[in-house]
Amino acid sequence: MKIVVLSSEVADIIKSGGLADVAKALPLQLTANGHDVRVIMPCHTVIKNYQQLEVIGQFILNEDFQDPNLRLPYTVRRTYLNGTTEVWLIENDQYFNRTSMYGDNNQGYADNGARYAFFCAAALDASKKLGFNIDILHCNDWHTGLGPMIMRIKYASDPAFNKARSVVTIHNGAFQGAFDRGQVYMIPEIANVYNDKIMQGSYINFLKCAVYYADKISTVSPGYCDELKSYLGGHGMTPNYLDRQADMVGILNGCDYSDWDPSSDKLLRIRYDLNTLDQKILGKYVLQRRFGFEMGDTPMYGMVARLTDQKGVGLIIPILERFLSHKVQVVIQGTGDPFLAQQLSEIEERHHDKFRFISCYDNTIAHQIEAASDFFLMPSIFEPCGLNQIYSLAYGTLPIVRAVGGLKDTVIDYDQEKAKATGFIFKEPSSEELLSILRRTLILYLEDPNEMKRIKQNAMKVRFSWKDSAKKYEELYNQALAKPKW
Repeated sequence: MKIVVLSSEVADIIKSGGLADVAKALPLQLTANGHDVRVIMPCHTVIKNYQQLEVIGQFILNEDFQDPNLRLPYTVRRTYLNGTTEVWLIENDQYFNRTSMYGDNNQGYADNGARYAFFCAAALDASKKLGFNIDILHCNDWHTGLGPMIMRIKYASDPAFNKARSVVTIHNGAFQGAFDRGQVYMIPEIANVYNDKIMQGSYINFLKCAVYYADKISTVSPGYCDELKSYLGGHGMTPNYLDRQADMVGILNGCDYSDWDPSSDKLLRIRYDLNTLDQKILGKYVLQRRFGFEMGDTPMYGMVARLTDQKGVGLIIPILERFLSHKVQVVIQGTGDPFLAQQLSEIEERHHDKFRFISCYDNTIAHQIEAASDFFLMPSIFEPCGLNQIYSLAYGTLPIVRAVGGLKDTVIDYDQEKAKATGFIFKEPSSEELLSILRRTLILYLEDPNEMKRIKQNAMKVRFSWKDSAKKYEELYNQALAKPKW
């Protein structure tokens, strides 16, 4: 198949979260499976050395229109993932010459609707002009949500898109991209479309557009697929999902073990595998020395996350100091909500000997936290899939997670299935319940080291393969291609 994958970010080029990891790993696996894949993303000027990337085209969006406000020039640059999969970057200074991808000072850019409407339109325009006749347009999250709508309306009778069908993957349904309709002015074919399934008043919702117009819809775990169709977990879009439930499926993300393997991780000073698990504690010593903690076999709890209420940071802060009264060490790395960051910083000042808050994202430290910690915290309010719990399993670092979305799909709870257990699960979004399970893990760690080692070995044997996930996406693509043309 000829597959175009649209994403706002791609790992190894620019990344802010798990979306970027998927936008790298899935196309690489699809390429390995014999498909002809192009990943298309914005050329954010914060991408390092982007000017050195090869230019493969310079075009004008809406070149047949006389209105100069609609004639928008753009350049297409090219790079490769792992030397195999082409990535096209859509360059336009008006929309992508910014100091970050999405916004500044924890606020999205006011014209994000126009930025990503232009990106979707230019990506399809570039595909046609560069002669890449699409079979499958695979869109990801609201940033690319207009892709299926543009393809259905603007290119409905275009021979270049005759076979094309679209799939949208929802990585986080809480972010929907609702903007004034005036922001899609550069796509005149859809600017005046009105449909109460995708619009409310003067606002157009990009994710609703994707769900309404895409041929097939996937989420990043079976559990999250079910949650989106519930009124509690649908983020206000439950009726939209229920309308399309026959075309929805949950496909669990895989893990790129070339990046996340403690036996070959180049970012670690101490490497280990299932047979040398006892070496894991040496990585803890390295991190203890780095942060000035007391060195020794003190249970260490790690967390790497965006500082948002979604990630459960608001559950941790109220009980963190009570937990730190025990003989434990806690390391949290993340950026996001300034108020949450301030609270964590203040706790660090009072407990500098056993708690460290790293207010940035540093990939090397993230890997070292995964390797050094005994337990990994993911008390998310909701979690479409989650990747850090999968990374943690590979490193023999036992996840402590809430029973939501992909977390309950990937972690086996110790108190439910001791023999197969790979971590610990709690249900209620309650600080007290979180504290209870933290103390539960601490007692197990101190009282039964052999049992701890057994659970860690269980965790390290688990594999979530992109080969398996890609096969399910191929099945979904074939189902989309079998659907009648609009």
